[in-house]
Formats: sequence, C-alpha cells, structure tokens
Amino acid sequence: MMKVVLVGCGAMSRHWLDAARQIDGLAVVGLVDLDAERAKARAREYGLAAAVVGTSVDAVLGQTKPDAVFDVVVPAARREVAFSAFAHHCHLLTEKPLADSPQNARAIIEAARRAGRVHAVVQNRRYVANVRRIRRFLDSGAIGKPTSIHADFFVAPHFGGFREEMAHVLLLDMAIHTFDAARYMVAGEPAGVYCQEWEPANSWYRQGSSASAVFDFGGGKVFTYAGSWCADGFRTSWEGSWRIVAERGSLLWDGHEELRAEVVASGRDGIIDKTQLIEVPALDPADRVGGHLGIIKDFMHAVETGTEPETRGADNIKSLAMVFGAIESAETGRRVAIATQEG
Repeated sequence: MMKVVLVGCGAMSRHWLDAARQIDGLAVVGLVDLDAERAKARAREYGLAAAVVGTSVDAVLGQTKPDAVFDVVVPAARREVAFSAFAHHCHLLTEKPLADSPQNARAIIEAARRAGRVHAVVQNRRYVANVRRIRRFLDSGAIGKPTSIHADFFVAPHFGGFREEMAHVLLLDMAIHTFDAARYMVAGEPAGVYCQEWEPANSWYRQGSSASAVFDFGGGKVFTYAGSWCADGFRTSWEGSWRIVAERGSLLWDGHEELRAEVVASGRDGIIDKTQLIEVPALDPADRVGGHLGIIKDFMHAVETGTEPETRGADNIKSLAMVFGAIESAETGRRVAIATQEG
C-alpha cells in the first residue's frame, strides 16, 4: 500500500482524488490546505474520514509519514511543498507547471536528485489517446519526418480567481500542455523561440491572454503556436487543433476524435502533387493513456520499481523552458535561445 498526502484542496484536487480512488494499493492518508475548512470538505466529499487534515505540510507529513506527496498547490508555492516533501523522504508528483520560475525548477530537480526521490509532473495531455497515436504514426515513417508542427488554441473561459490576475496567463498556466504535447509527438528538442503577447480589447484578463510563438525544434523542425483565452466563437478543443507537415504528407487532428493523414501519391494535378488518405493506426495496447489516472499509475510503478517515469521533472523542465523562453521573448521582443539538456 502506497500512502500519500495531497497538498492543495482546490478545484483541481478533484481530478487527483477521482483518479486515486480508482487505484488499488493507493491510500490518501492526509489532506493539506491553507483553508482548513476546504480540506475538511474535500475529505468528507471523498469519504476520507481517516485522513489527517491540516494547514501545515510539515505537520501532516510528520504525523502520517507517507511514501509520496501529491502537489496540487498554486505554482508560487510549489518549491516550498517540494522541499518539505523531500525533507520527509517522500516521492513527489506535482501538477503542472513544475515551478513558477526557471530557478525554482532547477532547485526542485536538484533537491529531488539529492534526496534520491522520484519526482514527476502531471503532464496529462501526453496520456491522451490521439497524442499517443500521432507519436507512433510519425515514428513509423509513414509520411516521412515531420518538418513543421502547427497548433491553434482558442477558448474563452471565465475562471475568476487568480488566473484573471496573472501575468503571462496563457503561456504560464495553459500553454505548457500544448508545448509538451508538441515536443512529445515529434521528439522535438527546443532550441529557440520568438513570441509576441497581446491583450485584445474584449479581454477580462490582466495580462497575457493571447500569444503567438515560433519555436525551433532542431533537426529542421519548426513548431508554431497561436492561442487565446478570450476568443469567443468557434472554440477549439482544450487539446488544441493540430496540423503536422512531414516530408511526404500531412496529418490533421481536431483535438477531439477526428484524426486524418494524407501521403503523397504518384502523379500530379497540374503543379500540385496528388495525395491519398492513409490510415492512422488505432491505439496500441502498449500505449499508456488515462490522464491523471495513467500518470499516477506510472508514478507508482516508478516508485515501486526504481525506474524513471516518462514525465520526470528532469525531462519536463524542457517543456517548462519553452514557456519561460516564450515569456522572455514576449517581454524583450527578441528571439530567445532555449537550453535543451535535462535538468
């Protein structure tokens, strides 16, 4: 039985607790939140009568002595929670983003390394079935090597609360999902970025609700991102809308269930090469899916076997570097180089 303490009992904690109660061998033994009543309410909601509830991470960890910590706090509190977890010899699974700054990200990864603990990030878009299918299809070489990846994200949520007061809200709070999915699908290594942010006249956010970025993914690959969190009408999926162009064809994904690919055929129509539809194979049984559920299971497997999870912090820092590189570019108006080595 793996014992865990969940820290941060806001709305996102429901995704974690919904997944946790589907897993045999996982016990939530503690809940922590600065608002004790909110933590107590979450304990009642999920039937966790035996769980220790408190407002101090260290106190609850000291009392429960768990194997792992689930970090669902706001990004600004992530470093403090991580350091407490490692000080109590706990493994750590954290919400995205991994940290609120590059410096804190590196500090957390180094602390995990020194403590010898598993540290992973809930990068749940990797566990979407069509993301797995796209990676496998591209790896097969059916349409050649990818040359450009294009993602559009246009949704208009009225969150209220801290997001509407954040700086760089789209890039910092949401875009990492798209950035990480792009990096995974084409095995890209981010090398540089140019980004522009703007605030439309109808925006209800303080700053950074809309952005456009161009990333150099190395090996002749370019990734373009266009997004807005105040774009009413014709909204995309939360997964975005995708076009991947390769040497001998293209793939389209609407972010929902529609996934299509075309490959160059023989002959031309005038000056345009003919193309034909090509099947994108179904999900392979070996492909790991399931969002939070899949990631938590992989995290538990890594702890039990001493292996490294796919979304380990030392690799996920590359996706976070894309976020902070884009923010720096937007602030300075220049192209920013991105380091590609693992943290």
